[in-house]
Amino acid sequence: MFRDPDTLVGLGVGTTKIAVIVAERDPRVPESAQIIGIGAAPSQGIRKGLIVDLEQAVRSVRNAVRDAENMVGFKLTEALISFNAPEVESVMTSGMVSLGRAPRPVAVDDVERVIEAAQSELAIPANRVSLHTIPVRYSIDGNFGIENPMGMTGMRLEMELQTVTVPMPHVHNVINCVEKAGIRVEGLVIKPLASALGALTDEEMRVGVISLSIGGGTTGLTFYREGRPLKVGIIPIGGDHITNDLASILRLPLNRAEEVKKRLFTENREEAVVTDLKGTPDRSIDPNVALDVIGCRLEELFVEHVQAQIPERDPHLFPAGLVLSGGVAKTPGIGALLTDIFKMPVRVADPLDYYQMPPGRNDTSYINATGIIRYILCQERNSYSFIDSPVSQLRSGVHRIPDGGRTGYEPPRTGGSGGRGGQNVRNMIERIKESLKELF
Repeated sequence: MFRDPDTLVGLGVGTTKIAVIVAERDPRVPESAQIIGIGAAPSQGIRKGLIVDLEQAVRSVRNAVRDAENMVGFKLTEALISFNAPEVESVMTSGMVSLGRAPRPVAVDDVERVIEAAQSELAIPANRVSLHTIPVRYSIDGNFGIENPMGMTGMRLEMELQTVTVPMPHVHNVINCVEKAGIRVEGLVIKPLASALGALTDEEMRVGVISLSIGGGTTGLTFYREGRPLKVGIIPIGGDHITNDLASILRLPLNRAEEVKKRLFTENREEAVVTDLKGTPDRSIDPNVALDVIGCRLEELFVEHVQAQIPERDPHLFPAGLVLSGGVAKTPGIGALLTDIFKMPVRVADPLDYYQMPPGRNDTSYINATGIIRYILCQERNSYSFIDSPVSQLRSGVHRIPDGGRTGYEPPRTGGSGGRGGQNVRNMIERIKESLKELF
């Protein structure tokens, strides 16, 4: 039996595990969905978020899909994919247009023009693709905080636009991996954004918050203010680095060091006993020594890398503080460490859909999976909240900025000559008119 059309499927490609989540729409509440199953399998062939062995990664995806199918009782054929990417770049551009010499209401054409103005500032290298284009905020006559400018009166309309770009080869590898496993890729979402949606409350997003998702190979960051993401970033440090540190300092094989780490992340951690290599006795590891090793690596991550990513280096921009997710968020004392470093509130998140999830798969390490479903629902409620490049465009490698899933344009190269960029922008603007009208 195949899935019902009212079923939503997300697939998270991670360094530690592949997670597949299946949700079913509630006919009484179309804007929500009930989680009915989660599948998971250990990741093989993936390191620091990168696919390093395609065949091993394909097998891992198949295993996770099979696990989810066994839980829900029907075959899965397509999914929205979340993934990490090296060297992700999040760029903010702005645009301004005049509404005339006398105040008048904002029309659809004005919104189209200000988007064109903001996007024309951006030049994307040929080896990168635009994954998300996110309208952040509008202003009229210098008054920011406007969510919907349509129909409001003024003389000048401005907007800020965030564009998230990633290396093209990595996108192709993710698509190839998932499709070789028998799943059609419906769309792509960068993992830090999905993790933020799975962990953050609407109130936290509105007042200002930092989502920090610490996975096996990478750490994802998303900064929210006024309900919109200001910046998305990925740091190539995660739980695997902690395992390597434990192996080196405690003189353990990597698999034993991973076992020590996992035992320390549980409630019963008075001592971590591991069975060493064949022919040698068990060893009792002092948990305080192991926790010191973990603390040093985490302090490096937070002080040298996360702090440097905070916009304007001002933690007061984010009154709701830090919200942690990912497997490493289970580390004992991590909340106190972060509070001391950043001088702001810290919350270790459970999935917002915690009570819908099966036991054993309802902790912070599965937040990214639930965030994929929330991402789908968010786009359905407002098709202009996150504007994604269509998969066919990403697969072909066409160098364009997304426009709501229909087409795109090639941004003008800085320092070049000719008017092709402007014409392509105008072509793009014509094609997004339908999306704008649906939104407003």
